Amino acid sequence: MKLIRSPLTHRILAPAALLPAAVLAVATAGTAVASERGGGSAESQDSGKPTVVLVHGAWADAAGWNEVSESLRAQGYPVVATANPLRSLSGDAAYLAARLKTIKGPIVLVGHSYGGAVITNAAAGNPNVKSLVYIAAFVPDKGEDTLKLAAKFPGSHLSDDPDAPLPTALDAVPLGSGPTDVDLYIKPDKFSDVFLSDRLDKAKAAVLAASQRPVTPVAGAEPSKAAAWKTIPSWYLVATDDRTIGTENLRYMAKRAGSTTVEVDAPHAVLETNPDAVTHLILQAAHDNRPSLAKTGTTTRTAALGGAAALAVAAGAVLVIRTRRSGSGA
Repeated sequence: MKLIRSPLTHRILAPAALLPAAVLAVATAGTAVASERGGGSAESQDSGKPTVVLVHGAWADAAGWNEVSESLRAQGYPVVATANPLRSLSGDAAYLAARLKTIKGPIVLVGHSYGGAVITNAAAGNPNVKSLVYIAAFVPDKGEDTLKLAAKFPGSHLSDDPDAPLPTALDAVPLGSGPTDVDLYIKPDKFSDVFLSDRLDKAKAAVLAASQRPVTPVAGAEPSKAAAWKTIPSWYLVATDDRTIGTENLRYMAKRAGSTTVEVDAPHAVLETNPDAVTHLILQAAHDNRPSLAKTGTTTRTAALGGAAALAVAAGAVLVIRTRRSGSGA
């Protein structure tokens, strides 16, 4: 795993991305059109750039990608910020896999949080997916579920009682008569701590808590049926103040996957606090989006970092490249 430690502060914009307000307004409108049309495949062919597909996780929705989408589209990338049903891992992955089949040309597939488990399954067997990008996300191996991965190392604030039948930061809202027929929400008074690490003001945190989309227990407990990261090159953003999955769990999964990795001082909801750092990593993956990479291992991915770093410098990113000892983390 190649580690890139990033001291990016909140809202640093690359000079190359500073466009007139009118252009950004057009890009914003284009994002909505691409999402509504369900693919933007023709645009991908016209631009010669891969389509970036963004997949949200639990307790969020596609709107969380808005600023990332705007930045990517301003640089000419077609973007699809798709809905994630959050009902079951197999069902959510099948839903995404069907959406991906409608997109022509190469795809950079990006997942946040639980969305990482979904892209890990949905990308399997799709030759158009050339790169996987994990943003503070789950990267399960075949047979693993996200609940166990989140409990591997301490750091998550979802529960302060390991013996509690339900994580203490969550509310269960009944959907039926069965014990697992519930929707899980983060309690409003816990949302800022668990999801945002208290990095946003109370008013914004309250709005995000009120609009959170719930996830079912089945989604977290269902084992993964595939591990696309074993055959597709991956990039990973580790949020160093992640209180939802836990930072050490993120590092463990990134290292195991052999991902090119960036560490950012941010909470689990890094999309909300550091969208530019997220964009920069996606651009690295898009720049290295060559079909031959899909058949390579860690050695080729590491060698390819040179080109990605050049793109980051050209875009004005402030990235400090360091190699983490193979024995650190987990």
